[in-house]
Amino acid sequence: MRRYMGIKRIRLPWLRRDNTQSESTPLISKAGSAKEEGEELGHVTTEFLQTGTNNGQDLNTPVYTRIQPHYSYSLMDYFLKYFLFLCNLVFTVLGLVVLGLGMWGLITKESFAQEKIGSIGTDPMLILVTLGLLLTMLCLSGCVGAVRENCCLLKLFSAAVLMLITAQVLAAIMAYSLQDQIGGYLRSGMLVAMVHYQDDLDLRFITDEIQSNLQCCGADNYRDWEVNIYYNCSAPGVLACGVPATCCVDPLENGTVWNSQCGVGAQQLDEFTAQSVIFLGGCLGGISRWIEQHEGLIGTVGIVAVGVQILTLFITTRLLESIQWHKVYI
Repeated sequence: MRRYMGIKRIRLPWLRRDNTQSESTPLISKAGSAKEEGEELGHVTTEFLQTGTNNGQDLNTPVYTRIQPHYSYSLMDYFLKYFLFLCNLVFTVLGLVVLGLGMWGLITKESFAQEKIGSIGTDPMLILVTLGLLLTMLCLSGCVGAVRENCCLLKLFSAAVLMLITAQVLAAIMAYSLQDQIGGYLRSGMLVAMVHYQDDLDLRFITDEIQSNLQCCGADNYRDWEVNIYYNCSAPGVLACGVPATCCVDPLENGTVWNSQCGVGAQQLDEFTAQSVIFLGGCLGGISRWIEQHEGLIGTVGIVAVGVQILTLFITTRLLESIQWHKVYI
């Protein structure tokens, strides 16, 4: 009957539910909107939990990887590290050998005895001890700093190498600008060695090596040996007015036996007669000629030595930067 009467069902006002959102009802949301907000809230909660888990040392999630970058050593960094370690290890051993030789020389000559301790400052072996000690300490700091990745030791090592390079460059500049005065210093040193020739075994060895290898005698000529109290013409004994055997042209008798008396009385001979027995020229001229003949080799060795030190400085700087970057991102 309703079908024929066409009566439309009317909803009561209190049963109506308004699904539209207007300005007068801003806090009432749609049913679908509430569902979307719930899903969004769940997504935010899940992301927050992921971030919290990452703060709990879970480093495998993509969220933490995106926030926290990672720095790792490259193959070149490892190569520089162990290359610097091995080079410094070799020079540390070399420094210990030099230090041991110097100490052995001082102990053998009894330089620490009470009667000789006052003149130990002029002992040539003290140069070996000082050089060996400095070389050992310098290279040991670089060796330990490289293998332990210690920035303080590497900075100390690089600063020492920089000071060493600066000192060598300044020494080369001074030697070039004071060429005339260097000859005077060499002459004074040679005369001092000749005065103490019989008293100091080290100075005697150095003087003999220079005279025999350069085929010279004395500083300027063979008569310079008069400064020695044993070779002075007024001295008693068989050595008076003589020269050491290393000044002789042929110090070996029959090519086998060393004749230590071959230079006896050589200062009393004129130059024409003496030239068949001893070398007439002084060692200062021989040293000057040797330097002129090998100046190219000397310059090459000096440049290579300074170049190696500069390369070591760059390697240390690069390794320091890598270590600092690695520690930042750990």
